[in-house]
Amino acid sequence: MTGVLVLAPRVTESGLAYADAARRRGMRVETLREWRVPGELAEAAGVHLYAGPLFADTVGAELGLGLLEPDQDWLARLPRAVTRRDVVFTTLARARGLRRAAFVKPPDDKSFPARVYPNGAALPGPDVADGDSPVLVSGVVLFLAEFRLFVLDGTVVAATRYAVAGDLDPAGDDPRCAEAIDFAAALFAPEMPALPSAVVVDVGLMADPETGRPEWAVIEANAAWASGHYAADPDRALAAVLRSGGPRALVRPADEAYLRALPEVVR
Repeated sequence: MTGVLVLAPRVTESGLAYADAARRRGMRVETLREWRVPGELAEAAGVHLYAGPLFADTVGAELGLGLLEPDQDWLARLPRAVTRRDVVFTTLARARGLRRAAFVKPPDDKSFPARVYPNGAALPGPDVADGDSPVLVSGVVLFLAEFRLFVLDGTVVAATRYAVAGDLDPAGDDPRCAEAIDFAAALFAPEMPALPSAVVVDVGLMADPETGRPEWAVIEANAAWASGHYAADPDRALAAVLRSGGPRALVRPADEAYLRALPEVVR
């Protein structure tokens, strides 16, 4: 395979793993030194990206990228049978009115920390995020173990455990990865809210609030081009990363609805 994998200046362990996997595919790897696109790279063919949302917004248009991401309200539209908790898609302004503890997160960026807030007054103020910023609000639950699945055309191509009882603990050989894949298969059924052809889905074993028994539940879906591989096979995970963060001209018609709106950056 030809092409270029572009990494942000601050390279992570996942970035290094994806870089090695890209080279094994015959790709060139370019780590940018700053938040600018060199002239020769802006004109290069077959450019792909692995980076965070802010960096992607800065260089994505110049690189001619088509970045796929799930709908912001995808999790809230899932049936409770697979979320096992109430999830609401709303605005930060409305969430600031909460009078109870809730888990609150931005759906597609890191504008403020995703965590349990004791009430709405504890959420970030206008100096951090505008009131019309979208957020996902869900009940407070305990995930006993969390798993990341890299999905391509509705099939899981790589899987890894990434946390245990809320603490980071990656493991690619956890036998429950197979259970996670089996559980996630239902998410790609025609009657379920749709996802882009390349995406990351996180699922976990949740302690049932009434019985305490472990039950599988969906945690969230994320853009593959911005998702770390943890202990998943980087060669297989990279396939989803490349599809989700590749040339705009190669985006499939069915994926057009999942394109991230990239701002025009004036330098």
